[in-house]
Amino acid sequence: MSGPLLVAVDEDPALLRDVEQELRDRYARTYRVMCFTSAEEALAGLESLAAADEEVALVLAAQRLAGGTGTELLGKVRRLHPHARLGLLIGWENWGDQSTGTALFESMTHGRLDQYVMRPSSPPDERFHSTISTFLLEWAEARRVAPNTVHVIGETWSGRAYELRQVLGRCAFPHTFLLADSDEARALLQNAGTENRFPLLVMPDGTILPDPTDADVARAAGATVDPQGSEFDLVIIGSGPAGLSAAVYGASEGLRTLVIDKGGLGGQATSSSLIRNYLGFPPGIGGGALARRAYEQAWVFGASFAFMQEAIHLRREGDRTVIRLAHGGKVAARAVVLATGASYRRLGIPELEALNGAGVVYGAAASEAPATVGQDVYVLGGANSAGQAALHLARYARHVTLVVRGSSLGAGMSHYLTRQVEATPALDVRLDTEVVGGGGDGWLEHLTLRARATGKTERVAADGLFLMIGARPHTEWLPADIDRDNEGFIVTGPDLSERRAKVLGHRPFPLETSLPGVLAAGDVRHGSVRRVASAVGEGSAAIQSVHRILAAGSVPATIPMTGPSSAAAVTVGSGSGHGSATSTLS
Repeated sequence: MSGPLLVAVDEDPALLRDVEQELRDRYARTYRVMCFTSAEEALAGLESLAAADEEVALVLAAQRLAGGTGTELLGKVRRLHPHARLGLLIGWENWGDQSTGTALFESMTHGRLDQYVMRPSSPPDERFHSTISTFLLEWAEARRVAPNTVHVIGETWSGRAYELRQVLGRCAFPHTFLLADSDEARALLQNAGTENRFPLLVMPDGTILPDPTDADVARAAGATVDPQGSEFDLVIIGSGPAGLSAAVYGASEGLRTLVIDKGGLGGQATSSSLIRNYLGFPPGIGGGALARRAYEQAWVFGASFAFMQEAIHLRREGDRTVIRLAHGGKVAARAVVLATGASYRRLGIPELEALNGAGVVYGAAASEAPATVGQDVYVLGGANSAGQAALHLARYARHVTLVVRGSSLGAGMSHYLTRQVEATPALDVRLDTEVVGGGGDGWLEHLTLRARATGKTERVAADGLFLMIGARPHTEWLPADIDRDNEGFIVTGPDLSERRAKVLGHRPFPLETSLPGVLAAGDVRHGSVRRVASAVGEGSAAIQSVHRILAAGSVPATIPMTGPSSAAAVTVGSGSGHGSATSTLS
């Protein structure tokens, strides 16, 4: 029988038999099950499987093993089978025990395992299978064999083919890339029956989209509406964590809700490979998975979505805010929540920008990581998103180097992430360093690094560069009536100047901007806390202010302006609200 392997290791024959029985009863039709009774035997078997290029989807190990410990074994398995999910088996008597929890956290910090697994009890143990099913879905998505995977086929890695991968990444769609002359691509296209214009997409139902536009992708996925001429109670601009949270709460509370995004689902949050400290997800959750779940919630509650449609202007008309779209349409709303987030700043080095998509990647570590097996890659950035990317890449790449301009990791990164980064063997950190050059023949081959203290440069071999270097808020399209700080982040609530607050005619509601009927939430807002949980909280809190605005009735149609009208003339605090794009930080 062929198929991916599920491996269990336990020195206790009775306990191993219970695990084996659950695995075989539920998964034997699709997966092979293999069991070992010692760490030495298991390691030898897994080495043989790696040499034979066999797929291992899951390894479960007890902590007490003859010839070693479970966490030591799983740490070695990580290098042999980088795509496999790794779980430590614990008994119910250990659940909630503080010393066990500390040991698990330390092991996860050092990258030796993904999560614990409660031993199965009386069959069938559905809690056990819920954990195993989650592991297998994560493995399938990492291997690009998950259900509903979209295949991008292109003649080169860069250009429009790369742009389509970016679009699918922003939409949180599982996808994979194939070169047009590969055997896999030929097999997919052999029954196409049409002249192929590359790049093209092969959708999960077999539909082929030759050289599609971004709007074609959204329509094919069934994830867009045409809002032209429509009126809503609430329009949310941006579909990151803050926007999706506002959509869930707005729609669930009976507001006619529309979400507009020039990209797709999840914003830059989809670049977060694993968020470990988000409430309610002890194994952690990827940014894309979190976005998909939030989208499903909002959709079921009745929210509408207009993806691949860019808002380019808004203004007050009577008691409505009218949003003009790039394709010429308009949509009106009684209240608006701006949740446009921010995007990674460009590096601006011509020879590296020319390799964008060919080894040089802005964000997207989660989707691009499986292609880095055996490679030496670099991550540029010092915030949580960069740390998460480096850790995720270290599961696949031969070696990862995190390049940080600052003099310490702790200045911009959470303590738990700093510990993980420092404890990961395949990951090095270069502080006080910047990327100043690089190049390659059609694909990135080398980088030039410069030590900021001495100015000394060094050329290093590199197969990949992942850039996460600060954020630029998406506010340049907004009218001058909306106050922003010196860095472009939107000023809200009590941070508004006294003059602006008077124009509103009431004390500013939390998250309310200087334009009546318009609020801001998430990373686009001045003073926001750079965390996914904070963005989600702001999105929900914005709806409370929306209700108060709607209950207050009409608001001023125009705002008297005195003095400079440029948004750049407004200065509030230090602009500390800037951060990672659309709250990708955990």
